[in-house]
Parts: sequence; structure tokens; C-alpha cells
Amino acid sequence: MAEGQRTGSTDEGLEAVDDTEDGSTAVHLVYLPQPADTLVGLRVRGRIKRTGLLRGVFLTLWTAQWLLPAVGRGRVDGVSTVLFLGVLALVWGYPRLQAAQVQRTVGWQGEYRATVSPAGISCRNDHSTLIQSWSVFRGYRETAGHFVLMSRDPHVMCLDVLPKRGLRGDEEVERLRTLLDRHTARV
Repeated sequence: MAEGQRTGSTDEGLEAVDDTEDGSTAVHLVYLPQPADTLVGLRVRGRIKRTGLLRGVFLTLWTAQWLLPAVGRGRVDGVSTVLFLGVLALVWGYPRLQAAQVQRTVGWQGEYRATVSPAGISCRNDHSTLIQSWSVFRGYRETAGHFVLMSRDPHVMCLDVLPKRGLRGDEEVERLRTLLDRHTARV
């Protein structure tokens, strides 16, 4: 989330467009960000960018580096085992470390209040307001508990994770899904 001063005019920009001629209205979410939200976003980003394939090749090479000498000598080398376990921990833990870092950045900012409208997405908290038009996003992916919106840049450096727990019920989830389908693509 970008930090900045909060002004009344920025909030009014998106919320003024609550109703359109076809009857769609804005959807409001209220939630406290959790590390699990960020982890879901990073996993979705990894699937879109296919980084899982790279991680798989990396782990396969390290497994071969660990097993082939062991098979040849008939025993497992202690240094290779320690290095292999370190690589496993790094591959497993890196996304969790990233999620924890994001949580340290956004967690202290308090409750998030997001408004998704035909004009775009406005996200406010106690310290900042971020307004994004639909042109920022390449698309979104829905998971069991989240909507993950991905930025248009080639490396998908920005993610907006909207947790479904921030909505008031299944009707709101359906309204949000309809708004997202209308203004951005499923990827």
C-alpha cells in the first residue's frame, strides 16, 4: 500500500460513482491484513509467472547433487545433506518470509477499508489512501478465500489481495465477482 496524506477529495473520487446506469453498485470490504493473504497473492503470482517450474528444476538439481554421490559411494555426505536441507528450507520458506515482510509493512496501519466500484479500487486505512483505476490491472484470479488482482507490469510487481472475509456475505462476493468480471479479465 502506498502511504500519503489522506484528503477528502481522494475518497470522494471513487465513492461518488457508486451507481451506474446498469444498476451495479460499489462493493465495500473491511478487513485486517494477514500474512496468509499475502501468501495467497504470492502463490497466485507464482502460478501466473510459472516460477513453480523454475523452483522445481532448482530442487531437482539439488536433489541430484545430493543423491548421485551418495549412490556412487554408498553413503550420504554430511555437508551435502546440510546444504540440501538448507536449500529445501529456503525454497519452502522464502514466500513465507516475503509474506511476513509485507505484514510488517502493512500490519501496523490498522483496518483496511476497500471500495471496489466501476471507477476502480480505493483502499483506505488509518494512515493512507490508495486509488487505482482499472487500467492498472491485467486481471484477477479467484481463490477459495480471496480475489487477487495483478498489475499490468511484465513482472507483476503489484498485487491487490481482497479477502472474502472482508465482505458481508455470499451476495457481496457475487457482486464483487461481477464487478471484477466487468472491468478486468480472469487470468
